[in-house]
Amino acid sequence: MLKKFTAGIFVSALVLSGCAEKSENVGEAYVSPLAFQSMSCKQIGQEARRVSARASTVAGVQDKNANNDAVATGVALVLFFPAAFFIKGNKENAAELARLKGELTALEQAANAKNCGIEFAEKPANS
Repeated sequence: MLKKFTAGIFVSALVLSGCAEKSENVGEAYVSPLAFQSMSCKQIGQEARRVSARASTVAGVQDKNANNDAVATGVALVLFFPAAFFIKGNKENAAELARLKGELTALEQAANAKNCGIEFAEKPANS
């Protein structure tokens, strides 16, 4: 009985370790605002819109991956263990989202340093 319980715990940990995180749980990567220092306020605004649009898209993909992984985990734990092999946990997507969140913060810092007067809305899937 103890062996079955231990095996169940091990399988659960293995399955859950591959799950994708929800976008709001992905932290931001550090991006230096110095990278945007040479840009004009207009260029900073344009780049912020581009990065924000991409971050929204990537956050949507991240949330979809997290939902799909949650369903596969539930199926694997309750009904069918081989369903655990369908859990993707896309780390590349999470890394891109973290970078984009960091870029938005750096753009905001650069805009503030130049007194651009650009209003930054809440970042998509803010951490």
